[in-house]
Amino acid sequence: MKYKLNIKQVFTCLLLGGIITISLSFTDKKDPPYKNPKLPVEERVQDLLSRMTLEEKFWQMFMIPGDLSIGKDKLKHGIFGFQISSKGKNDNAAEQIMDYGSTGSAQDMANEINKLQKYFLEETRLGIPIIPFNEALHGLARDGATVYPQAIGLAATWDTNLVGDVAKAITKETKTRGIRQILSPVLNIARDVRWGRVEETYGEDPYLTTQMGVSFISEFENEGVITTPKHFVANVGAGGRDSYPISFNERLLEEIYFPAFKAVFQKAGARSVMTAYNSLDGTPCTSNAWLLRDKLKGEWGFDGFVISDAGATGGANVLHFTAANYAEATEDAVEGGLDVMFQTNYNHFPLFWEAYEKGMVDIKAIDEAVSRILKIKFELGLFEDPYVDAKEADKWNGHKTHRELARKAASKSMVLLQNNNAVLPVSKSNKKVALIGHDAKTVRLGGYSGPGNDKVSFYNGVAAKIGEANISYAEGVSLKEENYTVIAPKYLSSTKEGKEVEGLKGDYFDNITLSGSPKVERVDKKIGFGWTLFSPHKDLPYDWYSVRWTGKVKAPKTGISKIGIEGNDGYRLYLDGKLLIDNWQKQSYNTILKEFYFVEGKEYDVKIEFYESAGNAKFKFIWDADVTQEWEQQIKDAVSAAEKSDVAVVFAGIHEGEFRDRALLALPGHQEALIKAVAATGKPTVVVLVGGSAITMANWKNDVDGIIMAWYAGENGGNGFADILFGDENPAGRLPITFPVDEAQCPLYYNNKPTGRGDNYHNLTGQPLFPFGYGLSYTSFEYSNIEFSKNNIAPNESIEVTCTITNSGKLDGEEVVQLYIRDELSSVAQPIKSLKGFQRIALKAGESKTVTFTLDSEALSMLDINLKRVVEPGDFRIMIGASSKDIRLRKILTVK
Repeated sequence: MKYKLNIKQVFTCLLLGGIITISLSFTDKKDPPYKNPKLPVEERVQDLLSRMTLEEKFWQMFMIPGDLSIGKDKLKHGIFGFQISSKGKNDNAAEQIMDYGSTGSAQDMANEINKLQKYFLEETRLGIPIIPFNEALHGLARDGATVYPQAIGLAATWDTNLVGDVAKAITKETKTRGIRQILSPVLNIARDVRWGRVEETYGEDPYLTTQMGVSFISEFENEGVITTPKHFVANVGAGGRDSYPISFNERLLEEIYFPAFKAVFQKAGARSVMTAYNSLDGTPCTSNAWLLRDKLKGEWGFDGFVISDAGATGGANVLHFTAANYAEATEDAVEGGLDVMFQTNYNHFPLFWEAYEKGMVDIKAIDEAVSRILKIKFELGLFEDPYVDAKEADKWNGHKTHRELARKAASKSMVLLQNNNAVLPVSKSNKKVALIGHDAKTVRLGGYSGPGNDKVSFYNGVAAKIGEANISYAEGVSLKEENYTVIAPKYLSSTKEGKEVEGLKGDYFDNITLSGSPKVERVDKKIGFGWTLFSPHKDLPYDWYSVRWTGKVKAPKTGISKIGIEGNDGYRLYLDGKLLIDNWQKQSYNTILKEFYFVEGKEYDVKIEFYESAGNAKFKFIWDADVTQEWEQQIKDAVSAAEKSDVAVVFAGIHEGEFRDRALLALPGHQEALIKAVAATGKPTVVVLVGGSAITMANWKNDVDGIIMAWYAGENGGNGFADILFGDENPAGRLPITFPVDEAQCPLYYNNKPTGRGDNYHNLTGQPLFPFGYGLSYTSFEYSNIEFSKNNIAPNESIEVTCTITNSGKLDGEEVVQLYIRDELSSVAQPIKSLKGFQRIALKAGESKTVTFTLDSEALSMLDINLKRVVEPGDFRIMIGASSKDIRLRKILTVK
């Protein structure tokens, strides 16, 4: 049969044929719709999602350190992304861990990432690119990248433009390598300076943290590098302890801990966020539906993806005990709003895949998470062109302009805390300077840092100004008291399979009475354990076991030495068949040492018994037999160096960091004795503090003339410091945290609410040693003429606040002008003072400038009794000053 078609019918057939052809071309494997860059991102996401298997969805939700050495067969389903190590390949690639600082050039890393992207685009079924990620807290944490002052030092600049410049430079070094996500910055509020991670933060204040965070994040996001502010939402609890459980009410969260996070999502465009390890009101943050679904994604409209901190997804099972196993923890997390599981080991994936495989996780929650991830991969253009010019990576990483910026940031971050007798700046002419201390020549960069390039020590920086001939150097004392040490394996021996081996034989029992047959038998090379999170062995309960170690200990010298145990109570030590220490009780953590006469080279039978019935155990077998007590001579050498000089500069520092919270805030080791001995020479003495948090100094502060807080100053910090020391730069850094007189005052912060009575102790006041916002200059400034554009405003109006700042000294300098407000009468108690504006301004000697602040309804608002943000009518005290305590001007603004 023949069919006759008119022109209209022919045209319709041709049109339909064309549509069918186009449709077929895009449903073909080579050109599906999701690969069409002209289609809307949402449409591409839905098309790709519809084609994915459950395994492919799972792997888009899994991020790890690694590369193709894991094995292509293991990566055929794709993966969210990798933290690339440019270090030499690990023999067991699946066991790679995150290393901050590695060998290999920026160009090598860029080539490696290009190779990875090529594999995932061209050799996997769906061709989904990865998101290469890394840490970049104060510089990309990789070989060849520029290292800037630690985050707390950047905050101490009180200069958002400078922080933006630093972020822009880091962005350049990051993106040219092909890295498209950074696990930074830290937006946690550091209200307790005992916390070991204060150094990673922007300090104690939500407003300062917000301004720094927005400046830092905006540069990355504008260039298509995803930022991951962390740790959502609070990461420090009672006692200043990291990842401790949080029980903050919603008001406190909204007033103090939420603002910076909310601002960087809504104003700076941050597209990812990392959860905290701790629990919030009894639910782990990683699976907290109120936090992640209701607040973050619902109320705030966050449309990026949420990742866990490393290993945190299983924490509900291992640490919080709110899930029966890893599968259940996975179910809770994904359904609670987590999108990506961050693990440090490829081989961990079966623990989490089980929940998917068994259908435990709601497919809607999975699809939502994967959609968020794919959306950003499409937005970044990774499906079209994920590659970089590797030569550009080498060009920009460590670029000379970045190095100069690091020097500038270092000098601008340093805070002059004390300058008695105008000891600073030091004259460069005809001056002999003593440089004393471990940190004079050792460049410590702070946590989450790369190795740096051609690091300039403080010694190097000073030498570049005045020459080494004018420097008298002394090493000073160690940062820790080395009164005893864990006994090294070379001094311990036991028998294994008829052969003598290093270490003691350990018999581990699954009871606390050392009874029955050992559950585990092994040789422990040294007895120095920290079983704080897990048990000694997977076959033992973490809180119900006992151990007997046996073998021999060899004496390194003849004479009386002290030997014993540092650790949880519940131990006995036998030496040469005699009971030397009997501490068979459970009470606390102790160090017990006993004197014993040793003969060099002789071996003594040793037996140690220990039991644990509550978990959280630490245990060390220690002595002082191989400790050389050098500190007294080191102090004498330092005194000698000071006596030969016109001015003595003592560098003193602290230990801190992740898992290194500080119960005591004084300088560790014998550093205080060193400072007092040098000051006692009568020479003008300056102490330079190296660290990222507050230090108590009541024992020596009044003995010295000058104190500089140098923080961790970065790879070019030595030159930045020398610029400050000799007056080529005038210090204007200001404290982003409060320094207490004593750790007993902690937590201590400036913006507390009224106490209702008093805030003093019987034997100490509630006042700080150095307040928030504090810092001195080599010149002086006068404040005058505070004026409002309006004295009375409506709740929705804004005003301008102006004042005049005059450099009344003889040197050019910079001042950080700070604006605080106080609501004079409110329906809900408000802070006694809140920072709402700041400006760092440069003034020549004798120069005056008018400084203008804008106060809008957001700045004047508060949360009422129903947690609704309002501006209440009434009077507001507007205060302008040089710190939170040093208020120079004030005036009342009335809201009608």
